[in-house]
Amino acid sequence: MRSFLESLYYDYIIPEQQLIPKDPQYRQLSRELSEATMVWKEKLSSEDFAELEALIDLQQQIQGMEMAAAFARGFRLGAGLMIEVFSRDRA
Repeated sequence: MRSFLESLYYDYIIPEQQLIPKDPQYRQLSRELSEATMVWKEKLSSEDFAELEALIDLQQQIQGMEMAAAFARGFRLGAGLMIEVFSRDRA
């Protein structure tokens, strides 16, 4: 069995691909988004809908970058906390 550190290094651990939010509203909101997307697909011309999809893709890219930055910041804060805890004199 691989160590956690080795799995992290070789990208065997990809949290965003394994994450399904536990919030009870997640599935409902996901379903509503899918339904709304289908409504817009019917309302818009194929060209306009393609532009809307491109806009949504850009928003998702931005959200992905924000999530990655938040993860990295949280990881650094956690590591900093561990360093502080283990480097202090034990009282």
